[in-house]
Amino acid sequence: MSPTAKRKLPPSTLVLLVRHGATPSTGQVLPGRAPGLHLADAGREQAARLGERLAAWAPSDGARPRIAAIYASPLERTRETAAPLAAALGLRVRVARGLIECDFGEWTGEALKQLVKRPEWTTVQRYPSGFRFPGGESFVGMQARMVEAMADLRAGHPGETVVAVSHADPIKAVVADAVGTHLDLFQRIVISPCSVTAINYGPGGPMVLAVNSTGALSELAPS
Repeated sequence: MSPTAKRKLPPSTLVLLVRHGATPSTGQVLPGRAPGLHLADAGREQAARLGERLAAWAPSDGARPRIAAIYASPLERTRETAAPLAAALGLRVRVARGLIECDFGEWTGEALKQLVKRPEWTTVQRYPSGFRFPGGESFVGMQARMVEAMADLRAGHPGETVVAVSHADPIKAVVADAVGTHLDLFQRIVISPCSVTAINYGPGGPMVLAVNSTGALSELAPS
């Protein structure tokens, strides 16, 4: 290739980030990476509706790019959330460790009503970039891990649409990175159970198309 020849830029990848459905401890406990936490009945209903919504958004008639792959963190609640959509589209759920929940270390399993009483909680909310969970992961490390996971998805699926089922804080961290917001402001982002956050990763950088969407996705397209 001559020095003046133009290189073809890789096509964009649309990543649909999904938070897992509600569990029996959602909003009450910091479950972290502890195994054995499954979806509650309400969470299973949310996952079923999510499957219907995304399957309808990606029809097989070529009206929009079909969903090429479905990924989930290794934890049960994310894989259970992904299952109805995978069944509807005839795909398997691929486990991607980079999508896993933040490692809360010694705080894993603690009740939120007790954690908010700790002096460190102010740091978690106002200065997360300077906090590491005792015996666990830092928010900075979590964000870097998730950004790398997005890069891996783009590299593996150029020009395609993929679903990535993860957890609230990791998704918030990805959104903050995508819009160029400092990590210390990421707590202002809301990611609800079974919501969809759509980010298009293209040659010019990420473009956020939707955040915390629980409604129709018919207009997902860069303007």
